[in-house]
Amino acid sequence: MKLEGIAAFVAAAETGSVSAAAQRLGHAKSVVSERLAELERSLGALLIQRTTRKLSLTQDGTRFLPRAQRILLEVREAASEIAERSGTLAGPLRISAPVGFGLLHLGPALYPFLAEHPGIDLTLDLDDRFVEAAADGYDAVIRHGPINDTRLIAKRLASTRRILVASPTYLERHGRPASLACLEAHDGIIYANREADWRFAGPDGWTVVRPRACLRVNNGLIMRGAAVAGLGMTLLPTFFVHAELEAGSLVHVDVSAEAEGAELFVCYPRASSAPAKVAALIDWLRRSFGNPPYWEGSGKG
Repeated sequence: MKLEGIAAFVAAAETGSVSAAAQRLGHAKSVVSERLAELERSLGALLIQRTTRKLSLTQDGTRFLPRAQRILLEVREAASEIAERSGTLAGPLRISAPVGFGLLHLGPALYPFLAEHPGIDLTLDLDDRFVEAAADGYDAVIRHGPINDTRLIAKRLASTRRILVASPTYLERHGRPASLACLEAHDGIIYANREADWRFAGPDGWTVVRPRACLRVNNGLIMRGAAVAGLGMTLLPTFFVHAELEAGSLVHVDVSAEAEGAELFVCYPRASSAPAKVAALIDWLRRSFGNPPYWEGSGKG
């Protein structure tokens, strides 16, 4: 029984398909299929029932899965302990992060981290969808917003504000709103993945503003670009717009109310202790971003 076969089986069982398992493991689909077949031959049992439409576990596969998961976890933790005792960081590390934050800030912070720890084999998946840390096979995920999943341990990475911004040309054409009541008359560029996106704190609780949506999109970089092009106002974290605020291509629109904020967290499954690599990465990112983070230097204009 080979460890590669166990890893292929766990990945296929957790993702629901051989193709997705191959993507997670970074191998060709044919390689994963062969490793699964070799594992089944070594056990003398069928673990996975394959059809043209779906993959399902047999009774033997269902019983074998939790033990296989524990085997992989023990191997990873043992390797981490050995690396930690030797003073080096090595081995695979798989993390997920939002697309915009990953491109603008996470990537530049990771390059020197990897140069300092060449033994780490990092897989970074950029995805704006909500991913399941353990089920999707991640050692850690970066989240922007509240963490309500009790299966995760969340470590605060950095703070950020969400502010209303618009281009100077848009404000020249449509005027600058001075209060929340004025916003509904304006064109809004809305984040499609969040219901009631424009929420502001007031003396009587939260106020939800619903402007006319000129664009709905699930990506902050597109939202920022649309705002720079003068299509409308948008509500974005400061890590998206700090450079544009400094350059003057976007202006902070002050409506005398604070928008709902969102912290940045690194989360990892509660079921396993934080590997040394994850702890080192959290510390590195915190120092790279600063406290307060460098993107909070603008936005008061």
